[in-house]
Amino acid sequence: MIDTDLPEAFAELAPRFGFSRPAGRCLGAIWRAAQAPSADDLVDQLTLSRSNVSTALKELREAGLIQAARSPGSRKDYFVAPTDPWELARLMIAERERRVMGPARDQLSALEARSADPRAAALCEVLDAISGFMQALTRLDPSELASHVDPARGGGKPEKPRPKKKKKKTNPA
Repeated sequence: MIDTDLPEAFAELAPRFGFSRPAGRCLGAIWRAAQAPSADDLVDQLTLSRSNVSTALKELREAGLIQAARSPGSRKDYFVAPTDPWELARLMIAERERRVMGPARDQLSALEARSADPRAAALCEVLDAISGFMQALTRLDPSELASHVDPARGGGKPEKPRPKKKKKKTNPA
């Protein structure tokens, strides 16, 4: 795999989650890096301008997808992302809910209040339910999210319901 394959794949996916393409490229490079890269490393590796990298890093930090760390004796920030793909997915769901579902819900609620249209009220209820579901997913730890979303890949088998024990009937003799 060429060094830029994963960052380019993340760049393609980023807009679908409400992020810029440079943010996607930076996240892909940070996520797969063996050692945490600095902003300068990302500029060199991704051939992005310093301002694009700075803006992308700010966007990713605000979303909680990356964190800055310092190396002893260095004044540079080095960036790390969760290594668990389910944790990364959980954070991306949370940000998508915050950036997209929340504002859509607010806008629809305002429309409902102005118009008293029962269809707007019904759609608002649907968005509330979807938003609530997304928020519930973001409260799960990564292994719970994995088993909830995809039991076959979630690191564990889904629990099978236990058969109920039958009570023995006693024969009065």
